[in-house]
Amino acid sequence: MLYSQYHWLYFFLLGLFSLLVGSFLNVLIHRLPIMLERSWQQEYQDYFTNDGNNSTTTSKESYNLFLPRSACPHCGHQITAAENIPLFSWLFLKGCCSSCHQPISARYPLVELLCALASIAVAWYYPPGWALAGALLLTWILLALTFIDLDKLLLPDQLTLPLLWLGLLLNLSQQFVPLDDAVIGAIAGYMVLWSLYWAFKLLTGKEGMGYGDFKLLAALGAWLGWQSLPLILILSSCVGAILGIALIIMQRQQQGKPMPFGPYLAIAGWIALLWGNQITNWYLGLIS
Repeated sequence: MLYSQYHWLYFFLLGLFSLLVGSFLNVLIHRLPIMLERSWQQEYQDYFTNDGNNSTTTSKESYNLFLPRSACPHCGHQITAAENIPLFSWLFLKGCCSSCHQPISARYPLVELLCALASIAVAWYYPPGWALAGALLLTWILLALTFIDLDKLLLPDQLTLPLLWLGLLLNLSQQFVPLDDAVIGAIAGYMVLWSLYWAFKLLTGKEGMGYGDFKLLAALGAWLGWQSLPLILILSSCVGAILGIALIIMQRQQQGKPMPFGPYLAIAGWIALLWGNQITNWYLGLIS
């Protein structure tokens, strides 16, 4: 009803909701790597320091996606509800902490705005239904993976593996592609990058990418089918080359320093989600 009769209101409400999702993604991007690092350190200590008789436990402050409350990294001022309104609070505060007046990174409102704009684009392409819900969830997770990989050179299994299984689950009812294509896409997506990884390592003795990249491409194959993989690989390579050259020219990327491949896969996968068929048909029309 809302979609058909009040088109503008539908997209407006979706945009507001997506700003809230973007605010949560900022928390996820910042805290999930820290949570994983703390978990790995705890496992290491439990394995190497315990004597097998008594477990040594220390009381630590809860740290998860909800606790402790968000605070200014400079002065520790806890962010109030009025200061935590996505996008608008940052603009109202002029990008500074209300307590110590130190600058707040512009990346926080950028993630929120990107989440809203990408969600509206997805909703413009997909009508209300399970396909839209799945496409929105895929968009949000890809956005989180992009910034985590940019920060930490890490694509957490806690996001990539559920994304893979969710793609297969949705395609049980062929929301995006037939299940056969999704299963083959998941296998082929993993094996393609796995093969390239080992070929590069045998030739150069270096690691060209991480295992998280294999899992991310496998997840995209599970969502979009094996037919989308060539387009995703070509697009990701083009995006990576363009941005890599731009960063080197701007001297923000030192030669020889590792560059994450996950963001390029995520961008290419999102483009393929919305316009993959059109791009493929356009290319086939050029060569026919």
